[in-house]
Amino acid sequence: MSNSTSKPLKGILYAAITAALWGVLAVALKVSLQDVSPVGITWFRFSLAFLGLTIYYIWKKPGYLRILRKPPLLLILASVCLGINYIGFIKGVHLTSPGIAQIFIQTGPVLLAVSGFLFFKEKAISRQIIGFLIVIAGLILFYYEQGTFQPANNKTYTTGILWVMIAAVTWAGYALLIKILLQRFPPMQLNLVIFGLPALFFLPFVEFRDFLSLSFVDWLIMIFLGLNTLIAYGTLSLAIQNTEANKVSVILILNPILTFGIMGLINLTKATWITHEHYTLLSLLWASVVLAGALLTILRPGRKKINKTG
Repeated sequence: MSNSTSKPLKGILYAAITAALWGVLAVALKVSLQDVSPVGITWFRFSLAFLGLTIYYIWKKPGYLRILRKPPLLLILASVCLGINYIGFIKGVHLTSPGIAQIFIQTGPVLLAVSGFLFFKEKAISRQIIGFLIVIAGLILFYYEQGTFQPANNKTYTTGILWVMIAAVTWAGYALLIKILLQRFPPMQLNLVIFGLPALFFLPFVEFRDFLSLSFVDWLIMIFLGLNTLIAYGTLSLAIQNTEANKVSVILILNPILTFGIMGLINLTKATWITHEHYTLLSLLWASVVLAGALLTILRPGRKKINKTG
């Protein structure tokens, strides 16, 4: 297999790992929110990921740590975007549910695809425009259908959706900036700043007493969340480095299917350690419409060659 062929395949594999980790992530976040605040969880995730990566580079490539002294401005902006994305998504999960948050966060990959038209002068075909409109329509219909389950908490539900949408926009900004930075830096070196800066920013707002009452199982979940950050964003950076951003986005939008599946199994077991989700056939239909529209928006026509060089 030639290197030109293996690189896209590696990118697809890395993106699939990221999608799987994110599919489980929303459920784990919902469970951990029973004991620790959104800010506390977010800080812990970034801190553990930064600590693990720093120890690795002290041992293997200490020269990579130089980026911490004077990080590029675009990298600082990417770190800010990801920090906002994390806090926005976990607040959205807290105020709504894992499945609902996963549907609305798919706006992020769609916006990343749209950024190609805005910033890289890629030509949008009619199918992609239609797909984008389908996403908007699907989100609106899904929002109103799911809103029927929380008439007493409609304001909370709406606030949660707004947080998720903020997370989606900032994720697209993060991914766009990373795509530019990967032309100059190795992906995991960038993550030293990506993880470290938000950990530093959220530190003053952490209530450490929340961590004192955690059980052994609670700590396992927290450690999983931190490792999820380290591994998922490492594989995401590698995916973007090895294949086109639109292909990465196509795979990432499939992660809600895993989240819905996990929550469906939890509902069947009648577990009491997490709030159950409620969906009608219509809400599942509108969720499918969102994903289908996202696919139409992100997929490019295969017969066209993009970014020719030489």
